[in-house]
Amino acid sequence: MTRLFQRCGATGMVGAAMLSAHGWALAEAVKPTAPGPFVVPMAQLDAGNTAWLMVSAALVLLMSIPGLALFYAGMVRKKNILATMAQTLAVCALVSVLWWAVGYSLAFMPGNEFIGSLKGAFLDHLMMDIRSGEVSVHSLVPTVPEAVFILFQMTFAIITPALITGAFAERMKFSALLWFMALWSVLVYAPVAHWVWEPGGWLAQRGALDFAGGTVVHINAGIAGLVCAWMLGRRIGFGQTALMPANLGYTMIGACLLWVGWMGFNGGSAGAADGRAGMAMLVTQMAAAAAALSWMLAEWLVRGTPTLLGLCSGAVAGLVAITPASGFVGPQSAVVMGVLAGVGCYWGATGLKRWLGADDSLDVFGVHGVGGIIGAVLTGVLAAPAIGGVSGSVAAQLAGVAGTLVYSGLVTAAILWVVDRVVGLRVSAQAERDGLDLSQHGERVE
Repeated sequence: MTRLFQRCGATGMVGAAMLSAHGWALAEAVKPTAPGPFVVPMAQLDAGNTAWLMVSAALVLLMSIPGLALFYAGMVRKKNILATMAQTLAVCALVSVLWWAVGYSLAFMPGNEFIGSLKGAFLDHLMMDIRSGEVSVHSLVPTVPEAVFILFQMTFAIITPALITGAFAERMKFSALLWFMALWSVLVYAPVAHWVWEPGGWLAQRGALDFAGGTVVHINAGIAGLVCAWMLGRRIGFGQTALMPANLGYTMIGACLLWVGWMGFNGGSAGAADGRAGMAMLVTQMAAAAAALSWMLAEWLVRGTPTLLGLCSGAVAGLVAITPASGFVGPQSAVVMGVLAGVGCYWGATGLKRWLGADDSLDVFGVHGVGGIIGAVLTGVLAAPAIGGVSGSVAAQLAGVAGTLVYSGLVTAAILWVVDRVVGLRVSAQAERDGLDLSQHGERVE
């Protein structure tokens, strides 16, 4: 197969750093003739940057398994704990294979403004030859092996659809889940990632800023979750009986794993072990802490008591909101964003949820959708050129928000409609009463 990258010699070093939409810094590296993969001598790689991106990939994977699995499992009823965990694990495996087959190529290979190409399908282009001393890299991170970049981006592709499962918890068929996630990963996630993070994408061309996934991950998953909740309908007993969480201890452990893993989510998106990565980690911590406190105080004022679930949800809300801005703002802005996200997402999970009338079981839209929108818009307001090298544009951020809401919402609805016609979306009423652990997997927690 014809190689998809250019062979470059040791000459042609670029001294100036260049920014891409994902916050990647093009450090001292061989300059590619075009965006996408190309080959460099292994001596051109940076060991520190490579090690940091490898650690970051492991941290982001930790966010999904076991972090998100525990976070969600603690909030469902006992009869659905294992099914909820199985959904996250199955999504992890399914999306990994799809990312290898077509996802990475559609997202990060040059194509047009809306989608990449299939020239990198099955990663057939990937180069690593110790005999010749050559290795392929991507133009976004030319000091790190492309294999590491692929893995890091794969972990983002995994957690995004996994987040959606919280919106339809306790009522979707497992077969329908697999079909939906496969189609959504290819038809929704990959194109939106291309829009924002591949330099030729239409949002990247218009200056939309999304350092680590506020639009690509959280708004994308949030609106998809809301559409799922609407189309699957409410759980039996919703609004009539208390659907109590099984074990908020699981949720707290999961939230803490998410919090720790988010350091790789945001810090790793710098693409280098440098000052910008350190700043991204600091602002991540500050936003999460501020949001946990502001959600707690809002809940305390409204309900009269602070809750563990509220603290966990608030921390996640702050992490969501700072994600698009983490490579562009300082700690003062991060605290402001965290406070606003905590209060805003508390309203999203309560008042807005009632107004929308959807049984978004685990508040995917209320936390990730609303938090992502808050973060995206505030990135346009608060981005500091001294930190990120660019100024924000509220108009560009709103274009990203609107485009993602419309595209993801419509295509999600279309995928659900097709899957419903083929295998059916929802379990039977009796299966739902028995719980998905037994009805879908033949096992249960004793």
